[in-house]
Formats: sequence, structure tokens, C-alpha cells
Amino acid sequence: MTSKKSVKIGKVTIGGGKPVAVQSMTNTITSDIAKTVAQIKRLEEAGCQIVRVAIPDEKSARAIKTIKEKIKIPLIADIHFNYKLALLAIEAGADKIRINPGNISHPKKLGEIIKEARKAKIPIRIGVNSGSLERDLLKKHKHPTAKALVESLMRHVRFFEKHNFKNLVLSIKSTSVTETIEAHRLIAKKTNYPLHIGITEAGIPEAGAVKSAVGIGVLLAEGIGDTIRVSLTADPVEEVRVGYEILKALGLYQQGADVISCPTCGRMNGPVEKIAREIYRKTRCIKKPLKIAVMGCEVNGPGEAKEADLGLACGPKFASLFKKGKVLRKVPVSRASQELLKEIPPCK
Repeated sequence: MTSKKSVKIGKVTIGGGKPVAVQSMTNTITSDIAKTVAQIKRLEEAGCQIVRVAIPDEKSARAIKTIKEKIKIPLIADIHFNYKLALLAIEAGADKIRINPGNISHPKKLGEIIKEARKAKIPIRIGVNSGSLERDLLKKHKHPTAKALVESLMRHVRFFEKHNFKNLVLSIKSTSVTETIEAHRLIAKKTNYPLHIGITEAGIPEAGAVKSAVGIGVLLAEGIGDTIRVSLTADPVEEVRVGYEILKALGLYQQGADVISCPTCGRMNGPVEKIAREIYRKTRCIKKPLKIAVMGCEVNGPGEAKEADLGLACGPKFASLFKKGKVLRKVPVSRASQELLKEIPPCK
């Protein structure tokens, strides 16, 4: 049920059967160009395909021009309350505008944004979330239900369509995983616009990654969603990493290293967790598909991870280094990580 309609954001196309794009949002002060660019470059290295920046003031809006000159990925301007900031961001060269019509509701102001976005040939993302639902809908539905969110979003979609603007991306988010899932199921039946999916305000990584994996994972497994953002109270690079792990788990992204490791048990030999974490950390930069297994015992290690490209099965003193389920050689457990890394092609 991925969107039939495609939308181009800079050089990245979402919807229309294109692969799901991973995006994130900077947490720097946008007007601090040096820090914002530095963070975006780190996001680019992690694989971020689209980046969003907050535009709380004119200085931030005008900074977009210089920021775009120094980065490679499309840049989205995140606008709330002040429609004039959207106009400035478009003038500065934003590849897309994100607005919440719930806090920029005046038809004339929205009309101005539509007019300038049409001139610039850039899309607008209409973002509706549980924290900014219109008062009349809150009164009608009592609280931000999935149906209330959908009613709000469709109200805004009809406004844009009435003004003959269909270069849209839609998002409909809640802090509730179940309401987010239900809202997306409903909206996916009503429109063909590309959907930006995620769980808003998911929290710190330990909790937010789980909420996001459940919510985003369920929707993607059902064919709903064209671009994702994992919202975490953390370094935005972590959002990108978790996003790709979700896509990998669903078979929607098959590039880079996939490190699998056993849950450990009483047969465990060696520091399996330490080895697995080190391998994961040192193979993040790999671009080609590579499945790596770190197992805690020699008995079942190669057998249970026989589909892995490379792996380790730890014994009391030595680990079996194996490839495609076949043992290559025995290596000291104390040097297991280093020996495995020798077999892995350098990052490119």
C-alpha cells in the first residue's frame, strides 16, 4: 500500500514504489551554520537521505542558503506558527517545507505558502500530530483519537487540493503507538500521497527505539509508508542507525553490515557482548551487504549462524572463525575481534 504518487525532494524521490527513505532532524541552532553543517555531515556519513532543520526565526531561515551550499542531501525547513518564515525558507532554497496547518490556520497565510512553493516547484509536508489537534476536533472526539487525527489531516488536504496544490507529503503522528498505526491505516485508504511515518516524541533510545520499531515496523510490513524518521531524545545520528535497523529487519534495506549475536546462556564462552558491540561499532561504515555472527559457544555457533558471511563461535580459550558455516581457523578468544576484522573488507 505504499503511495502510488511520487514526490521529489531535491534529488530524492519518495513514493511511487521507490525505496523507503531514512531521514532525521538536526538539534543544533540552525542559525549556527558551522554546527548545523557539521551535524548534517555526520548524518550524511550515517546514511541519512533527507534532513530537516528547525526554523524558529528569520536568521535561521536565511541560513538555509549557506547550509545547502555545504551539504549533499535535501534540506527541509520545519515551520510552525509564522508563515513568513516559510516564505523566507523557500526564498533561501529549502527543498521542502514542513508545516502544521493546525498552528498556521489562516487561509490567506496558507495561500501565500502554497503560491511560493508552487513557484519554487517544491513539495509541502502537512504534519498533523496529537499535540496540536484543532479545538473543535478535540471537543468532538474528546481526545486525539486516530479518527480525529485523520479528520484533521483530510481537512487540510482538501484545502490544498482546493488551491490546486498536490505536491504533498503527509504525516500523521501520535505518542501512542497503537493510535499512530490505526491513523495510518485509515489515511492510507483515503489518499495516494506519500506518507512520512514515525512515532512522535518516542523518548530516550532505550524506549524510543522499541516504540519506533513496533510502530514503524508494523506499518512498513503492511506496505504503508514512504519515508521514516525515528524520533529519539538523543544524537540524531542514532535516529538514522535505528531507522536502518528497522528497514534491515524487514528486508527493505540490504546494504551494510548486519551483526547477529546469540542471547547468551550457561554455555557461553568469552565476552560475547563485548565482541559483538565492538564488531557492530567498527563495521557501521560498510556499504556492501555483509552478515556477521558472534556466537557464544563452539557447539552450535557455526550451525546456528550458517547463513552468515563471517562469524565467531567462542570456546573456553579459542574461538572458531568461520565463513558461510565452515571453520577457517581457530583464534585466541582474547584476539577474536581483531582476527574477525581482518577478514572484513575495508570501508569504502
